[in-house]
Amino acid sequence: MKIGNLMDILIGIIDSIVRILGLIWWLILPFFVFFLYWNLRMIYIRTRHIKTIQWSMFEIKIPKDILKTPKAMEQIFSGLIATYSFGLSSVDKYIDGKVEPWISFEMMGHAGGVHFFVRIPSKFRNLLESAIYAQYPAAELHEAEDYTEHLSPNLPNEAYDIWGTDLILSRENYYPIRTYPFFEETQEEKRLDPIAAISEVMSNLNEDETIWLQILISPTGEPSGNYWQKEGLEKIDEIAGRKTKKSGAGWGSSLWDWARNIFWAPMEQPTWPEGKTEEIVLLRFLHPGEQEIVKAISNKISKFGFETNIRFVYIDKRDNFTPVNVSAVIGAFQQFSTSDLNSFKPDRRTITLKNGWLPKFFPKYKRLVEFSRKRRIFDGYVSRRFGKYNKRRPEKFPILNIEELATIYHFPTMMVEAPRLRKLEAKKAGPPAELPIE
Repeated sequence: MKIGNLMDILIGIIDSIVRILGLIWWLILPFFVFFLYWNLRMIYIRTRHIKTIQWSMFEIKIPKDILKTPKAMEQIFSGLIATYSFGLSSVDKYIDGKVEPWISFEMMGHAGGVHFFVRIPSKFRNLLESAIYAQYPAAELHEAEDYTEHLSPNLPNEAYDIWGTDLILSRENYYPIRTYPFFEETQEEKRLDPIAAISEVMSNLNEDETIWLQILISPTGEPSGNYWQKEGLEKIDEIAGRKTKKSGAGWGSSLWDWARNIFWAPMEQPTWPEGKTEEIVLLRFLHPGEQEIVKAISNKISKFGFETNIRFVYIDKRDNFTPVNVSAVIGAFQQFSTSDLNSFKPDRRTITLKNGWLPKFFPKYKRLVEFSRKRRIFDGYVSRRFGKYNKRRPEKFPILNIEELATIYHFPTMMVEAPRLRKLEAKKAGPPAELPIE
């Protein structure tokens, strides 16, 4: 077919679309205007609600000799499920602009030591205290000032440079990372603590260096419209050779199909979704590797999950800035990786590097993009922004269950010997029960 004929066909198609739009624009425009208004209104009322949230910042001072495994921290995350609404009502969601709450678990390392912080909505502070004291009675929680305020609010600047990124999962949410049971051994000398690698990096920082690690979590599940556990079950059925029923489309989907078919009618045959069908397939034999995958997925989806935003920032003076500590932290997260399941990787949308052909030939463009990303990730850390839009607009996040969260964030056991790990040297105790009052 000649190019001229192809151009005639293309022009004919465009002309048909223009004619159709000219006839039905008055029908489409109200829907478009309402869609735009609705989205802007939801952003406004969510922003208004988020601004009303009162926050509390706590520093957690950990006991010197912790014998408990990360299982204790898993119970703390399990207790924080109480912050979940299990599905906001229509009034809360569309009138008041409410969103699911989020909590920030943080580690901060500098030349003075390694510190643990939690930032939580003030109305849940009693829940946090009771959850931590139930598992770590000797720990101490102190309301603290925000450590990010000790630095200039405008980083990077002439004196300091930063490197940062968000960490995301490399595969679907139902695939688990390597969790703390893998690191446990019956013999104490063989037992490993997965937090040791990050603690060691933070303990060896020089003056003016600092590392911030932030793990923002927000409860989620099927009541909120997140079907990650159902997707995991479907994946298990796929691996096992089972087929699930194909359900018929809902009214929203049917309306969309009707509008799509009307729009494309001049150019293609209308298509409609099929109704319910059922296919029966015999189960197939699973080799040992597939069995392990099925067990791992089943274990992950059996526990409650949180939408998770992991953010990492390294700050140092420009004269001494080195990527060694950056590589060390990223490397510490690779211990949770498995080739057949899941792993962490830097988010290309937030990493403070810009590569490619355009940056290679236009250095000014590269510097501008990297500077913008550095400012954005620093501001996101300081403001504890959940994702890009801070819950003002829907986003997709990695989902970690309570076992995975306890693996990457827990209080170091006595086996961790990081030199600057801040631990309590003495325990607080109440007065004896028989102490005379008078």
